[in-house]
Amino acid sequence: MNYSDTLKYLFTRLPMFQRSGPAAYKNNLDNTLKLGELYGHPHKKYRTIHVAGTNGKGSVSHMLAAILQSAGYKVGLYTSPHLKDFRERIKINGEMIAEHDVVEWIEQYRINNELWKIEPSFFELTVALAFDYFARQEVDVAIMEVGLGGRLDSTNIVTPEVSIITNIGLDHTNLLGNTLEIIAGEKAGIIKPNVPAVIGTSQKETTPVFMHKAREENAPIHFADHEYKVTYATKGLDGKQILHVQQNEKAVLPGLKLDLLGVYQHANIPAVLKSADVLREIGFDISEQAIRIGLKEVVGLTGLLGRWQVIGNNPLVVCDTGHNEDGMRSIVGQIRTTAHKKLHIVFGTVSDKNADKLLALLPREAEYYFVRADIERGMDENELQHQANLHGLKGECYNSVNEGLKKAKENAGFHDLIFVGGSTFVVAEIL
Repeated sequence: MNYSDTLKYLFTRLPMFQRSGPAAYKNNLDNTLKLGELYGHPHKKYRTIHVAGTNGKGSVSHMLAAILQSAGYKVGLYTSPHLKDFRERIKINGEMIAEHDVVEWIEQYRINNELWKIEPSFFELTVALAFDYFARQEVDVAIMEVGLGGRLDSTNIVTPEVSIITNIGLDHTNLLGNTLEIIAGEKAGIIKPNVPAVIGTSQKETTPVFMHKAREENAPIHFADHEYKVTYATKGLDGKQILHVQQNEKAVLPGLKLDLLGVYQHANIPAVLKSADVLREIGFDISEQAIRIGLKEVVGLTGLLGRWQVIGNNPLVVCDTGHNEDGMRSIVGQIRTTAHKKLHIVFGTVSDKNADKLLALLPREAEYYFVRADIERGMDENELQHQANLHGLKGECYNSVNEGLKKAKENAGFHDLIFVGGSTFVVAEIL
């Protein structure tokens, strides 16, 4: 097999949530545990950090990776989904796993599986690959981002140094539950016995859930936003955010820079800083300089994509992967604080998502370009337009994301803003 053949096998022969949605979801860890056993429990051969949450877990994972890299550690980073290349999911110090490593590992798995007879999902097998790759490359620490939920996620066989939960929102309610309390219970499943837990955002509905789980597991628990706060931010001449941070209402880290531009990142910073504190307390050597360098160069150090990412100027073109209610609410707030004359929104979503709730949040004053993401789950652009019209959102339909973006660029003036989003898969097509 070459790399193209390997991807074809992964994407078409295995149950894949990205393609099939809930039908690919596994409600147990049996396959992951079996694969871990067959590969010699590679996840136990290095230290791990486990990150869950409805929104922000990818950003927090990348920020912590950048900080630890700046502190001199060899850092594995597992995230999902990918945007451009499958290999984005598995990185060491910002470098994606090599194509030949993916090909060789999958070939060997297929040979072995003639005897093993396991039927893993795409995600289960990808996690197993990441665990084994990080072990063979002898990373110092691996940051593992939860794919979906927490309790039954394939990453949840690790015993981490710290468990991080960014926040809780209503997403994947058909699988995780339809209340914040129930979803919090699923996310709380990553809290392990005697392992410190950091909660990024305290919420009245979810705080008791986390407190109860922490007591059950005898796990120290820290609510990061009780201690750290970004009071405001300005923009430096280099285009990066200059964050004004308080710890217990006292100014700290003056002039701290962040190269991730979304205002919503302010809610993620407390989780990052408190997690760094906890890691220091258990023996990690993380200096203030490492924090400053890491946050200033997150994109360069880790290759993070799709978080209020500027992909064009005059007109300003921005994309963002936010795709649930809380994420879209943050994006709309960011749009309103971004100077522009006229707003153009290239928008698409997936058919198993409640588009109505997203559409209700979008600004009516924009010109819309309704598009269909090039995946099986992509919502038909005409159906999306129909639902949008019920919310007073007006625009034309396009059967591809790039066609919609092309038309938006043709229509936009020099001082306009074009936003592309609604789904990770929409953003993936234009990057």
